Amino acid sequence: MILIDNILVSDEIFTTKFSCELSECKGACCTFPGEYGAPVLDEEVAIIEDCLSVAFEYLPQKSIAIIKEKGFIEGSKGDFSTACIDKKDCVFVYYDSDIAKCALERAYFDGKIKFRKPLSCHLFPIRISDFGGDYLYYDEFTECKTALIHGEAKNTYIFENVKDALIRAYGTKWYNLLNEYSKNQKD
Repeated sequence: MILIDNILVSDEIFTTKFSCELSECKGACCTFPGEYGAPVLDEEVAIIEDCLSVAFEYLPQKSIAIIKEKGFIEGSKGDFSTACIDKKDCVFVYYDSDIAKCALERAYFDGKIKFRKPLSCHLFPIRISDFGGDYLYYDEFTECKTALIHGEAKNTYIFENVKDALIRAYGTKWYNLLNEYSKNQKD
């Protein structure tokens, strides 16, 4: 582990090769079975709420009905997560052929909203835990096995795969420090 500007980072983040390949995993991270969806930061709740009408343009009727009836989040302050459909799909999932994708992210890339998606989704497979400060660690899932293979083939490490998300969370300066540390470890 390394401490970079009060953020503790597990070694796996800069030693494990990982590159998402949606055509193979089919967007499994958006459809993990369970009671809750992706973690949502308190400050993201109002932002997502403001984006709902645009997200609805991409969502199936079932998702829209659930959001209108039950809401898009569950939990309480400090412990929010997206709601799920049938204990599986996140309520923001739409399908492009057989690949699960995020309606918020599609609206973002279509230039209709400025919010890409919850930070927890953007950072995946990195998770944030609290040790009195942020602790970043790699959360390994069997559904992401092909991402490990593609990471090896592309020589891409986890932190490089989620560069935009890390910069979003901690800034360019912090990311550059992480990148420099990783380079020094390989020399």
